Amino acid sequence: MENGKKVAVPFMERAIVRNIMPFAGFIFIVVLFAVLTGGQLFTAGNLKLLLSQSYVLLISCVGVFMVMTMGGLDFSQGSMLGVCSVVVCFLSNFNIVLAVLCGVLTGGVIGLVNGFFNVKRKITSFIVTICNMYLLRGIVAYATTKTPVYGVSNITSYNTMPFNLTFTLIILLLAFAAFQYTGLGNRLKAIGAGETAARFAGVRVDRTKMLIYMAAGMITGLAAFINSIKVGSVTSTAGNQLETQIMIALVLGGMPVNGGAKVKFYNIILGALTYKILTAGLVMLGIEPKTQQLIMGIVFLIMVAVFADRETGMIVK
Repeated sequence: MENGKKVAVPFMERAIVRNIMPFAGFIFIVVLFAVLTGGQLFTAGNLKLLLSQSYVLLISCVGVFMVMTMGGLDFSQGSMLGVCSVVVCFLSNFNIVLAVLCGVLTGGVIGLVNGFFNVKRKITSFIVTICNMYLLRGIVAYATTKTPVYGVSNITSYNTMPFNLTFTLIILLLAFAAFQYTGLGNRLKAIGAGETAARFAGVRVDRTKMLIYMAAGMITGLAAFINSIKVGSVTSTAGNQLETQIMIALVLGGMPVNGGAKVKFYNIILGALTYKILTAGLVMLGIEPKTQQLIMGIVFLIMVAVFADRETGMIVK
């Protein structure tokens, strides 16, 4: 309503359209590559391979999802995963439990650094995490200069489908429960819609943002464990471009880039699966990497144009 008159909502801004589009896009991608590959992409073996390549992305998306819900961005995730993987692999030679705990702790400390500069020093999350991305990438490169950092000889024995799937599902379920049933989701959405209004509503904005950045880092530490048991070692390219993959995946899942009230938890799962099917399909079709990047760039721009909200606090009906 505006001045007592009912204002027509543009078709693309209607809630039902925005909610359906990510699912429609997912179905379109599945059907398209099923036809183009003659069904080969969705054989049992390829589906198992596709799923095995999705665990790290799914877990990493959880932390960035919470940061983006607050209206922030985190481009340090890939480099953070690399550093945490170095810690996990190195310490696994002494004790695997200690390795996982220290990997999670390392991610949490890095997340706190991101949060400190964003919250206390009032530097935008984009700038802070970009700087940390380069800093952490340098640390990974330094740690792997002479040789890759190898994990304990049997670390890859954990790399089984039941273990990885159970590990990933537990993280997703815990995150969903916290986001949906503890009030955390509403607080994050309120911050994303407007920090000033959230403060007046009683949300402890600074503390919440610090905790979320720390939690996002800790979740990346868990993703680093899955990455470590998958490859058994860490090189200088560990986690390379992961932040880009996370961003594209979340947007493909219908995540508004600037967060706010329209965020849905299913954006994580739907987006990660859509991204992996899209990239796997392009590879199977024999499309060269530079053309793949061009296609992904076009898709990303289209989805950003569709799901970027000018007024994150408004729920379109």
